[in-house]
Amino acid sequence: MAFAKWLQGTSWAMWISGSTWVYPFVQATHFSGLSLWLGTNLSLDFRLLGLGRKRGTAAQLSNALFAWNWTGFCIAVLGGFSLFASAATKYIPNPAFELKLAILIPLGLILHIVNQQKVKVWGATQDLPAVARVAGLLELLVWLCVVTAAVSIPNFDVH
Repeated sequence: MAFAKWLQGTSWAMWISGSTWVYPFVQATHFSGLSLWLGTNLSLDFRLLGLGRKRGTAAQLSNALFAWNWTGFCIAVLGGFSLFASAATKYIPNPAFELKLAILIPLGLILHIVNQQKVKVWGATQDLPAVARVAGLLELLVWLCVVTAAVSIPNFDVH
């Protein structure tokens, strides 16, 4: 909590939280990054499930989305950390925020990286193995949990 208090007290964090236009801009940036990151993740997951257009292989789709995917991730992290900094002492004890991070970091991020690596083998042809479908479905379920936790954060506004 000491770090949260320090972070929230920085001039940068106070500028974000104290401005009528900066906070909404940072929030829009975070959501834009999330949209790009999650959209590219879901595209690959749906392809692993065998859904959507099949113009190319899942491996080709993954390669085509790779730079966009990680650009979205970087934007989302930068925006998310900025939002966190502006109200860190409120986020730290928030159970929905804790759950979001507990699912996102060990499960969502690692599973996504594994899927990106494995799709090179699984998705080399149009016929996907069953393990690819399970991996795509599992990642979809993890993202559903992360998003559910994230939208629940305001419901646990701890003062």
